Parts: sequence; structure tokens; C-alpha cells
Amino acid sequence: MKSKTSNLLGPALRDYFADHLPRLRGLSPNTIQSYRDSLVLLLRFVACDCKCTVADLNLTDIDTERVLAFLSYLERDRKNGVTTRNVRLSAIHAFFRYVGTRHPDQLELIQQIMGIPFKRALQKAVEYLEYEEIDAVLSAIDQKVFAGRRDYALLTTMFNTAARAQEIVDLSARDLQLTRPFQVRIFGKGRKERFCPLWPQTAQTLRAFAKERNLDLRSDAKIFLNHRGEALTRFGIRYILAKYLGRACAHVPSLAKKRLHPHSMRHSAAIALLKSGVDLSSISQWLGHASLNTTNRYATVDLEMKRKAIARVKTIPRSSRAPWKNHTILEWLESL
Repeated sequence: MKSKTSNLLGPALRDYFADHLPRLRGLSPNTIQSYRDSLVLLLRFVACDCKCTVADLNLTDIDTERVLAFLSYLERDRKNGVTTRNVRLSAIHAFFRYVGTRHPDQLELIQQIMGIPFKRALQKAVEYLEYEEIDAVLSAIDQKVFAGRRDYALLTTMFNTAARAQEIVDLSARDLQLTRPFQVRIFGKGRKERFCPLWPQTAQTLRAFAKERNLDLRSDAKIFLNHRGEALTRFGIRYILAKYLGRACAHVPSLAKKRLHPHSMRHSAAIALLKSGVDLSSISQWLGHASLNTTNRYATVDLEMKRKAIARVKTIPRSSRAPWKNHTILEWLESL
């Protein structure tokens, strides 16, 4: 059994989560929970490796070798992708950065862990739905039943607002303004607040749904609930979208070839705005991006826009190219 007399880990964890993150940094509960989940996984892994309980761990037990082994464990055994691996490492870095302010005598250990690099992830193509595909998904919803009307209001709002799944889950009745000008208030990452305009059709759908649910639009009641009457979760939204995507595949086979998830609705809205001629700066504000660089990737996504761009470029006639024969290498290069 390890001695607990010099244990620095427990007090550091307690102060980090109870005071530093919520009070000094003002992070949202969702961010704090993400950090917590990452460190819980790390502590369990290190305790197993040390053959002791988590309560017996000390700060020095979490060294570079064990953190690297933990990251490998995430990818190998838990089948996590590189992005998830990097999120876990970011949480570990953040905790040890805080530890460094409290225990400068542990600077060598902290610098070694802070030196563990993020892994470069394969940049996958952004999957999104074309307008016809979105129409097919919405048409697959049976609006004769209450659950169908809820799902129609949910997916319509997601496409209109380009909101993240968690942002939709967090929507309250008082966030809606269903009189002109139609809009919805969204709380995004880092507790950033933004307002998104609603199309008249979306406002009408939400107004009818709110009336059916007897929602007081001045209340904090959640808009979208599951069949148990509890607030819908991100996993619930994923299930709902997958259900209607499956139905729509029978009419639009192209859907079966795409890797679609709730965030795809956000991508779809961004592409639709871009195709409609909305500038990237406005789209960035619409999506709640912290940096315009994040929005710029949508400019390279749409194939139809790429084809139109290529069509406007004149090709270089082959006859204009200098022949290779009867030229030295330098003469040929200078003639290009």
C-alpha cells in the first residue's frame, strides 16, 4: 500500500474541478464534464497499471510513459479515433498546466507530459445533404402522430439554424421568438450567445408544435422531449435522424453512400447558405464559429461549385507548349 502522506493528486483534482474550472475559468458544465471523463479514464488506466486503487495514486504515478500507454490504449482497445485521442490529451495537458501553477517543484514531470504531441488526424471529407435529400428525409416523417410532428419540428429547426446537437437539446421555450422578426437564441460553445433568424415556415412549425405541447414561451421548459417526457439527448437526435435517413434511402439511393450524423445537418445548412450566395463571414456568424478559418473549409466542399469554377477557367492549348525535342533542359524550362 502506498503512503498517502505526500499525495498531491487528490487535492489538485479537487481544487481543479471544484474551483479552478467553474469559478476562475468560468467553463460550462459540458466542458467540465468532458475534462472529468478524460481524467477518470486516465486515473483508472494508471491505477490498473500500478496495481492499486485510484485513491492510492500519487501525482508522480502519472508519468510520460503511462500517458503514452493510455493514449495507445484509447486507440487500440477502446477503438477511439485520433480526434477523440487528441481531446483526451488536451484535457490531460490542461490539468497538468494547472498543476504547474500549484506545484512548481514538479516542473520536470509537467514539462514532459506537456511535451506529448497531438497526433495529426486524417481530414475526412465533409458529408452533407443536398436540398433534395433533406426534402426526402423530411417527407419520410409521419406527421399524423405526435412523435412525427416533434421530429419534423426538430429536424427543420436543425437545418434552419445549423445548430449543434447539444445546442438543440439545450433550447428552452423562452429562447424562441415566434412573432416577427422570427428568431431563436442559441447558446454555443464557451457559453457564447447568438441569435439565428427563422424562416416563416420554421416559425409556423414551431408555433404549432409549441401550441400542441401547451408551452409557455416565457418559461425555461425544454422544447424537445423524448417519449418519457425528459429532455431529448444528443444520442436521441442521432437515433431520430438515422431512422428517417433509413426511410429516405428507399427514394434517394445516394443517401446510403454517405456517413451522416446530426452534425451533417449543420454542414448541410452551411453549404446551402454558401450556394445561395451568402458570404463566408455571415455564415461564420450564423454557425457561431470562433474563427473564420473554420468556416473557410465549406468553400472547398461543394462539388458543383468546383465544377462551375473549373468551367470558367480557360485550358492551356497543347500547341502553346514548347516541344521537348531539339532543346536543352534549361532552354525547355525557360520556354514554359
